[in-house]
Amino acid sequence: MSVRFHKMHGLGNDFVVIDGRAGPIALSEASIRALADRHTGVGCDQLILIEPSSVADVRMRIFNADGGEVEACGNATRCVTRLIGHDARIETLGGILHGRMIGDDATIDMGVPRFDWETIPLAYAMDTRDMPVSWDALERPTVANVGNPHVIFFVPDTYAVPLETLGPRIETDPLFPERINVNVATVTGPHAITLRVWERGAGITRACGTGACATAVAAIRLGLVTGPVTVTLPGGDLEIDWRPGETISMTGAATHVFTGELSEGWLA
Repeated sequence: MSVRFHKMHGLGNDFVVIDGRAGPIALSEASIRALADRHTGVGCDQLILIEPSSVADVRMRIFNADGGEVEACGNATRCVTRLIGHDARIETLGGILHGRMIGDDATIDMGVPRFDWETIPLAYAMDTRDMPVSWDALERPTVANVGNPHVIFFVPDTYAVPLETLGPRIETDPLFPERINVNVATVTGPHAITLRVWERGAGITRACGTGACATAVAAIRLGLVTGPVTVTLPGGDLEIDWRPGETISMTGAATHVFTGELSEGWLA
């Protein structure tokens, strides 16, 4: 028996998407890691499994390339909305997200961001706007949870930061008991930010929707920019808008690359 999959991406953040609404799909961590391998598998940053939902139109489960399941992914939510082909309510571990199609793009209501140290979560209480911590030249970050946890550093030049070495150190620091996504951002205008992201369990990616949301929200919260904000990632631009006390709106591309089939041996 074979299982159909879709290769999709949002600004280069790429996914293997499997639609399991017709019947359960068994996936082990080992099979997810094998499918995500770019040399011997299909290759992806995350594997996305669509399932039936009792509280929304569909349920979306998100597995990083290391096989671990995570709460939310903005780029994947746009891709799932496009694959479904209509506006939809999408259940995730991070809450219910609302997707709306605009041509080939999708706008996602990402919900209300959280800033309390317990909900990030951090290992102990501290000011989440201006954290008295540092890792080499990266210091005094801010944090936000937008369905998954993000730490954000505002720096003069995001491309001057050795994210490939600092990212894994910060991700696994004991301060972050559930690990963390690491964002390094440069404000380039009153409505513009340049961003790179180290995703927990995936590494440096060409785009991260929740990272763009967390970074834009943090910059608005600190008075560095005003919304709407264009967040430029290596893979392209996302438009983020937010007002304190309201939900986050994220708009960007969702691209279907090809459809394939997995033989039974690929599944757990």
